[in-house]
Amino acid sequence: MSTRFCIFCHSACVIQQLASAVGTFGRVLECWDRQTREYVAIKVVRSIRKYRNAAMIEVDVLQHLAKNDKGDSHCVQIRSWFDYRNHICIVFEKLGPSLFDFLKRNKYCPFPVDLVREFGRQLLESVAYMHDLRLIHTDLKPENILLVSSDYVRLPGYKKVSSDEMLSRCLPKSSAIKLIDFGSAAFDNQNHSSIVSTRHYRAPEVILGLGWSYPCDLWSVGCILVELCSGEALFQTHENLEHLAMMERVFGPLPEHMIRRADKGAEKYFRRGLRLNWPEGAVSRESIRAVNKLDRLKDLVSQHVESSRFSLTDLLHGLLMYEPSERLTARQALNHPFFNNLTS
Repeated sequence: MSTRFCIFCHSACVIQQLASAVGTFGRVLECWDRQTREYVAIKVVRSIRKYRNAAMIEVDVLQHLAKNDKGDSHCVQIRSWFDYRNHICIVFEKLGPSLFDFLKRNKYCPFPVDLVREFGRQLLESVAYMHDLRLIHTDLKPENILLVSSDYVRLPGYKKVSSDEMLSRCLPKSSAIKLIDFGSAAFDNQNHSSIVSTRHYRAPEVILGLGWSYPCDLWSVGCILVELCSGEALFQTHENLEHLAMMERVFGPLPEHMIRRADKGAEKYFRRGLRLNWPEGAVSRESIRAVNKLDRLKDLVSQHVESSRFSLTDLLHGLLMYEPSERLTARQALNHPFFNNLTS
């Protein structure tokens, strides 16, 4: 490690959260910056050519984001980068836990809708900022959204789990968040890979091989907001046909014009060209049960949200439109009534 930085192993909170985004090609270490006299997070990328190349692309994206940032982008800040024994090391500001890890530590207790509103507003502002720069994140998920602070408060007696035991609830002291992991970000005018996004947050146009652009990020935002309100991912699946069946269960039939344009690889998911091959094509009875237990979107939201449920449902319908061109843009979503605290 550069002599400017020393590794600090006492509190690995932000390290663990950022590491979840790094995956197999590196680690994130919490370090003390001797020059600025502050703790930072350093993403250390393995010394393998393809990982190094990807890291340098991420550095370029991060520097592009930072250059245009007026302090309100809600994107993680790159401090510097260096090459250490053929490992690319990217220095970031230190942040708190991811929204996913906060949910996990909270036994998947959902966030209050007012907190979801604040998270959603900031997330959409960061997406709008990226899109204005012609960048598409392509991997939005709760693991890639970090709380700025690790501080939280514990509220007792939230939920009864037995006759003599009440489940406590933790809430972050601050709603401030930042978006991380730009390793998969792409400029709109670049050649696009066919598959993007982590499975649970992948838009239908990606699964159907129709190509993708800015709207794929907004689909992911919709899935994230449902998860923050309910405590669990909307589409808990690892298989394309089941994923499409889950979408139809929640939103209704896929549009015929999208099915007609699906690529050859997606044709096997449909029968007679236009009807989803479900449940006939299900791989197991468990798969059929997983689909059948899902509710329509408005019913799902109503189970977990009381105040603002109508405006939230309307916002989610706009973000989770099948047809990408009909989906709300980030700027349009920010103007939605849900982000007015007086909504009912």
